[in-house]
Amino acid sequence: MSSAEATHAATGLLAVLRERIRQDGPLRLDAYMAACLADAEHGYWNKPCSIGAEGDFITAPEISQVFGELLGLWAATIWQGMGRPALVRLVELGPGRGTLMRDALRAAAVVAPFRAALSVHLIEKSPALRGLQQAVLAPGGPASPCWHEHLADVPAGPTIVLGNEFLDALPIRQLVFCEEVWRERTVELDGEGALRFGLGAVVPFQGHAPARAGDVAELRSGEDAILHELKKRAPAISALFIDYGPAEPAYGDTLQAVRRHAYVDPLSDPGDVDLTAHVHFAGLARRARAAGLAVHGPLTQADFLGRLGVVERAARLMAANPAAANQIEAAVQRLLTPTGMGGQCKVLAVSSPQLPSPAPFA
Repeated sequence: MSSAEATHAATGLLAVLRERIRQDGPLRLDAYMAACLADAEHGYWNKPCSIGAEGDFITAPEISQVFGELLGLWAATIWQGMGRPALVRLVELGPGRGTLMRDALRAAAVVAPFRAALSVHLIEKSPALRGLQQAVLAPGGPASPCWHEHLADVPAGPTIVLGNEFLDALPIRQLVFCEEVWRERTVELDGEGALRFGLGAVVPFQGHAPARAGDVAELRSGEDAILHELKKRAPAISALFIDYGPAEPAYGDTLQAVRRHAYVDPLSDPGDVDLTAHVHFAGLARRARAAGLAVHGPLTQADFLGRLGVVERAARLMAANPAAANQIEAAVQRLLTPTGMGGQCKVLAVSSPQLPSPAPFA
């Protein structure tokens, strides 16, 4: 270990976690993730350069402007289905660098009454990312955004919510099936003070199917909190979630850590790597219905974007920018590749039951 690494281990989040575990015992996985991502001093979300080609990972809005533009036009159709209210809240959960919202608002301008009705709200806890979003979205202009830490802080009224790669960053619990019971996965210390996974208390849990030794079930309470808040905002609410994960129920350990576009050990460099886990869309849909919301989908990202006209939009963009045509086409293909984002990402919409089924799910 270099002197710089030794200093970081002694003063950074790893030191905080070691002391916390020594005092309070092993951490549940969701507590570990929450500390790594959201710690006020050392958390990953406080690092502004995490997104993009020069960062740790890249999201669909950063790959092609067409992605955000189509979501902006999708939101316009939802507003029309709501009866064209004079004021509608357009909310983005976890806006990253502000790229998606910038592109969505540019596309929304072609539907002038919708653009005029918009009140834009961004749910972002990271001061560093808020700074990037403010630079991109130019506060003070038309439909100047408002920033909040929680969806509950957004004023009441008809609301359209966009959540792209938001749910996968919410902390998860993992339960491991062993010796015919489910046990809590924890993060503990080994004899030399290094982090390692452990097994904690037995947890009463009924899985979607009979489990075998070693099966892992993942639970994400943050999804329930979001669904509860959406239900509270009824009767005019429509939310779109786009994320990595299976459409059907499944067991499995999907926790992953990424640094500079490569997978690393989730226990390495806490606070300096991105931690995510797949969204289980079947469970999310089931709980949304139980909350009294209408559920549409999921569709694969490729199917969703295809139905919205991604190929036609890309062709027009290529015709208008012939010098960049190859780059535009390659970016859109990356969004649609069945073995990549196009198939691995799913799209689910939830809405007030009395609203019409949203495009392109109808």
